[in-house]
Amino acid sequence: MFPARVRAGAPLALVILALSGCSSAWGCTDTTAERGEAGVRVQVEDTSGRLLGVTAEVVDWRLEPHPQVPSDGDQVRFRYRFDGADEMSGPAVDACAVDEERVALGCQTVYSAEAFGPVGDLTGDDWLAVEHPEQVAEVLLIPNDQSYDGRTCEQDIKDGGGPHPPEPAGVGDQL
Repeated sequence: MFPARVRAGAPLALVILALSGCSSAWGCTDTTAERGEAGVRVQVEDTSGRLLGVTAEVVDWRLEPHPQVPSDGDQVRFRYRFDGADEMSGPAVDACAVDEERVALGCQTVYSAEAFGPVGDLTGDDWLAVEHPEQVAEVLLIPNDQSYDGRTCEQDIKDGGGPHPPEPAGVGDQL
């Protein structure tokens, strides 16, 4: 069997493993932020619900054929602006074309880092492909910052976990 010295050191090794996070009882937890109220102009918030000091706004939108695929018919072209965002590591929000009942017809994430303009006033434009463009009543932004993509407990039990943005909005979601 093992000498007494080795057996006596075993409990100490288990304590060290437990304190270092290598035990099987690791307490990793994920939390998901609740989706904020969508609007034409929103205050962007982090995964804890704190305001980032950044405003995202839909400047305008219209239906027209996309120049690269005009045969697909009208799609939603929209312009957006981030005020107070950092050009390099600013936030991202979901933009959704919605019908009169605020049901999403098409959504995608827009990034302040992809918008251009003077520092603090980043303006961009993009397209939303929707199945029934004639049903679009407006384009809304969801205030939750989608730029943070931290690892989940399932992906990394030791270093994952913590707050995460809500699932991105999709077709059929009530906003």
